[in-house]
Amino acid sequence: MSVIFESRIKCNKTGGVYIELKDLVDGRVEICKDIEEYSTKIEKLGEDYGGQIDEVKWFVDEGVPQEELNQIRMDMDKFKEEMDKAKAGVDK
Repeated sequence: MSVIFESRIKCNKTGGVYIELKDLVDGRVEICKDIEEYSTKIEKLGEDYGGQIDEVKWFVDEGVPQEELNQIRMDMDKFKEEMDKAKAGVDK
């Protein structure tokens, strides 16, 4: 069984953005207001599969401002960098 999540960047009614995280195995949906919350929730969902996540499919809804999308990308890059540093520290 492949463990696949869908991450969809959406606009809320006030013009802000959020990430809808969906577990395609069992249909659970989590709403994440930022990358920090997203990382916590995807890790928690992944625990149900022994930490194995085979794929994350990303989508962006129509109408998401490019500035918001750029901010999410920068936040994700920063988070990945922090995770890589933490992992490197553990591997030493």
